[in-house]
Order: sequence, then C-alpha cells, then structure tokens
Amino acid sequence: MRERLQRIKDILNKKDLDGLMLTGEVSRLYATGLKTSAGVVLVTPEKSVFITDFRYIEMARATLDGLFTVEQNTIERRPSAIVHEALPRAKRLGIEADILTLKSAEGWTKAFADAGNKSVKLIPAEDDVRALRAVKDDAEIGAMRQAQRIAEKTLEEILPLLRPGVTERAVCAEIVYRLLKNGAEKPSFDPIVASGPNSSMPHAVPSDRAIKRGDFVTLDFGCVYRGYCSDMTRTVAVGEATDEMRKVYGIVLEAQAVGIAAAKAGMTGKDIDAAARKIISDAGYGDCFGHGFGHGLGLEVHEPPNANPSEEKELPAGAVISAEPGIYLPGRFGVRIEDVAVLTAAGCENLMLAPKDLLIL
Repeated sequence: MRERLQRIKDILNKKDLDGLMLTGEVSRLYATGLKTSAGVVLVTPEKSVFITDFRYIEMARATLDGLFTVEQNTIERRPSAIVHEALPRAKRLGIEADILTLKSAEGWTKAFADAGNKSVKLIPAEDDVRALRAVKDDAEIGAMRQAQRIAEKTLEEILPLLRPGVTERAVCAEIVYRLLKNGAEKPSFDPIVASGPNSSMPHAVPSDRAIKRGDFVTLDFGCVYRGYCSDMTRTVAVGEATDEMRKVYGIVLEAQAVGIAAAKAGMTGKDIDAAARKIISDAGYGDCFGHGFGHGLGLEVHEPPNANPSEEKELPAGAVISAEPGIYLPGRFGVRIEDVAVLTAAGCENLMLAPKDLLIL
C-alpha cells in the first residue's frame, strides 16, 4: 500500500498539484484497501489523510494507522473543513471530475472560500488515477486469479443443471448462490443466462424461458474477491448442435485464440481487436460482431483500458483485459467465449483455466 500511495503522490508533481482529493468509492478502495460508502482520501506531498464518518472510523483507525492520518467528519466538522485545515493555502487541488458532480464541486469551492481560500482551483485528475489502476501489481493479479477460480468452480457446478425444462432465471439464481458459497464477496455484475434465440442478444436479461433441447446457452458471469473482479463467458449446447452452430462456435473460438495471441503490452486496443475481428469478418459474419474484443477490469468489471475499435492508446504491461469475441444471429442463436488475460511485454497470461472446446451437454 505504501508503494501505491507513492504512485498516487507522483501525480502531484506531474500535474503541479498541492493535493489530490479522491471521493469515488473505487478510488478510496484502491488507495486505502477499505470499502466504505463514504469518505475522502486526501494525498499531499507531506501526508495522506483519510476522512470518514462514525460508521467507519474505528475500522479505519485500526487498519490505516501508520499509513494515513485518520480524521472523523461530523455535522459540525465537514470534510471540506478538514481538507482546508490540511491545505489552507492550496491553489491547485486535484479531483475526480467524473465522480464529483457540478453541484458538489460548487459546494467544495464555496466551503474553501468561506474558510478563507478563494483562489483554490479544482483540477481534473481522474485520467491519471485510472492510468495508475490500469497497471496491476502482483497482489491485485493474485486476487483476480482467485476470483477466476471461484467463477470456474461455479461453472463446473452449474453445467449439470442445464437441461430441458430449467428456466434461465433458475440457472441465474444458482450462479449467484454458488458464487457466494464458493468464496466470492458478491457477483461482479448481474449474471447473463441466455438460451436459444435469447443468446443472440449480447446482454440478454435472464427470463422465465425454459431451456430446450438443441439450444445454445450463453453463461456470462463473474465475482468479486478481495475487491477485484472476474468475468467469464461460456456458450454450451444442450442435447445437440447443428452444423451451423458448430461452425459459428469454431469461428468465435478461432477469433478469440488469434486475439489472445496478438495481445501484448505496447499494442493499441484497436489493433488487438482488429486481429480477432478479421477472423470473424473473413468468415462472413462481420456484421454479427458489434461489440469490442475486450475491456479492462480490476476493481471494476469494466474499466480502462479497452481492446475495441476506438481504443488508440497503447495498453501498458500489467493491464488486465477480457477476450470475448462473439457472433450473434438475431432471433436464432449467439456465441460468445470470454477469458481474461494479463498483458506483458512478451504477450499475455491467460488467467482462465476453464476449457473452451464446444461442450454438448
């Protein structure tokens, strides 16, 4: 955590800031390791301050002693007053402009002015914070690896339940239950269970549709472990698969393999996406792959950097991205296969161990 705080402090020099104020829940978790629904992290060149209320103060003092000065805000002593005490003459204060609403920003500026500092400027710094989070350290990758193991164990337990007559909603409920039973803090997003024609919708919502023989069933889910997310998708057939279903599955599997083989640090997300997309386009299904090859994940299940046609930045070593090409035939069926990989200078490490060959249950 000390190393992480130092990397946050480096933003101060980069942007000529007197301090950096983190108000987003995810950024607070990244900086402190604590999950709280309220609080402010203030990082200055001299010290780091964690401000929170009565609900979390005991936990914060027990956990952060030595790393942070822990301050309790009250009705009489607002967070803005504590920040002003720490930086009474601040001119440039970094903020997360994508988190702090316009109304909140106006409130902070007024509070500083009322306390005697009318010259402070709030400087957007969220892109710099996200850039730090994009590069995962060993502890972060370890947590994500364990989150994948939990998801994979859950998949093993779910597959025997996929049989004609079972509804999508029932399978979804089992996924959530088993993720928690297997050690997850919570699902990383609402699971997707899409059968038959519903599988042609990439983000279908589980319904009361009963699975039928001959269906493709797409299962897309993940979990949170020690704050970090997993994400995986497998598409399986129930009872039988037509020649077309087998063909489409094979194209998606090849596209994913090519994309993963191409992925490495220093490449743009656009180029990684293009490598996989070419396989699908050359097979005649280009119009049926309408989303990106992958997205970043970590403390959030969707976060920068991305591997999609609009990502022109080079992806850094240590970034974790999904690899999830798909083909969707409206009203008929869809196929998506998703793994998660850590980018390195030499290529990438696939965190997923679950098999991917077409499975007919």
